[in-house]
Amino acid sequence: MDRRRFVQGAGLLLAWAKVSSLAQGRAPKGVNGGGFYRFRVGEVGAVVLSDGQSAPGPLLPNWGANPELQEDFRRVLAENFLDPQATRNNFNPVLLDLGEARLLVDTGRGGASGGRLLAHLELAGYAPEDITHVFLTHGHPDHIGGLVDEGGRPVFGKAVHLMGEVDLDYWLKNPNQAVSRALVPLKDRIRPVRDGEEILPGVRAVASFGHTPGHMSLEVLSQGKRLFVFGDAAGHHLLSLRFPQAYLGFDMDKAEVVRTRARLFQKVSEERSLVTAYHFPWPALGYIRRAGEGYEFVPAFFEF
Repeated sequence: MDRRRFVQGAGLLLAWAKVSSLAQGRAPKGVNGGGFYRFRVGEVGAVVLSDGQSAPGPLLPNWGANPELQEDFRRVLAENFLDPQATRNNFNPVLLDLGEARLLVDTGRGGASGGRLLAHLELAGYAPEDITHVFLTHGHPDHIGGLVDEGGRPVFGKAVHLMGEVDLDYWLKNPNQAVSRALVPLKDRIRPVRDGEEILPGVRAVASFGHTPGHMSLEVLSQGKRLFVFGDAAGHHLLSLRFPQAYLGFDMDKAEVVRTRARLFQKVSEERSLVTAYHFPWPALGYIRRAGEGYEFVPAFFEF
């Protein structure tokens, strides 16, 4: 082999070794995907970030709690190839990149509870110090668990923290273990927001009460394009849409959440808004349209 071919071959081997090393470090065997899905809403860059999945477990009655609808729920799940006794749950925070501002919507479960948010944030090209704003849809553990690290230090130390004033007030007055660990230590740096408040240009808080007393969603509008970030206000991607009267076992005000979902599903379907929801199937991005007496979720076409 002449010198030129030797150098070319060596270069290819080095390049392959680098790619192989990155692949081994970033995508361990048995793990699918990079844990992020990037898209745009007008001029706003957006990323759905996976915090991982739960282990397979019973879907009912937590994700469809109406006693009179249990058989109907089982039938719909079976029609859609879901085992009600062994279904995984997804956790899908969202990052909105407005250039000078980068807003993270919910923080996942935290690393000690198996959360993968920080690893997938890094794969998407961001570090915790890049986050300028953190918006919490509500105070449940799988949404606030990533606020602090295992030593109790703020994970997003440079960020302005935001939360609906009703929900913030409720959880500070009724702290559980997760709230005491993650929310209470940061209470002085969390700014309460109200329904309709524009927290960043084109990003508006929307009251979506019921799942918790003051649950808040977000609406993004840029260049005529819309994104609605439901948080947990959308419930289950099949049952909460197909059955207008459906509620979850962990919806705190079941009558209120049914009214909230009816209002928001009608809104986003009429506006043909792109939507994402915290527990919808990965990458949790699509549209909601009318289907008989209820609605259905239509996944957005996946783009590489």
